[in-house]
Amino acid sequence: MNWSGAQPHLATMTSRSGRQAGNRDFICFSHGQDSGPWGTKIRAMADQARAADWAVESLDYQGTGALDRVEKLVAYCESQDAPQVLVGSSMGGYVATAAAARIGARGLFLLAPALYLPGFEEFMPATLPACPTLIVHGWRDDVVPYAGSIRYGEETGASVMLLDGDHRLTAHLEQINHLFGEFLRQLR
Repeated sequence: MNWSGAQPHLATMTSRSGRQAGNRDFICFSHGQDSGPWGTKIRAMADQARAADWAVESLDYQGTGALDRVEKLVAYCESQDAPQVLVGSSMGGYVATAAAARIGARGLFLLAPALYLPGFEEFMPATLPACPTLIVHGWRDDVVPYAGSIRYGEETGASVMLLDGDHRLTAHLEQINHLFGEFLRQLR
């Protein structure tokens, strides 16, 4: 993974919510290193969130390092006038976690988050968020070891759900959406 923050990418933020967030409950998605803002998992979860009357946004981080992604997410969230739930996958999970304490996130939902990666432990945020957190990770993840998710759960009290899946977890979209829906209901 490229953790450097060489040059910030000035890609625009893409929205498929159809409405401004205003005072609505708001979810911001953060994609992984090699994916885009509206990948399969994000589209499925965003559709479910919209159906439950949440405003959604997914930022485009393509071409930027993890640290620049965190700054972009913090700046975006600070510009919104709505309670925030952050959702992140892989590197986006790290980005959402690093931003959550800084913005006072209302909740954190993570898929195979890049936490405590061997050799990159120093990139864990100094302040960890104190909000409801659910992590979903695959037992057979050969990209980001699930041990980091377990460790994070042990250190913070976050709930961790291990599935018989790989890093992408696309074979478990139905189960992920069920968990995500329950997580959002508990936040309301």
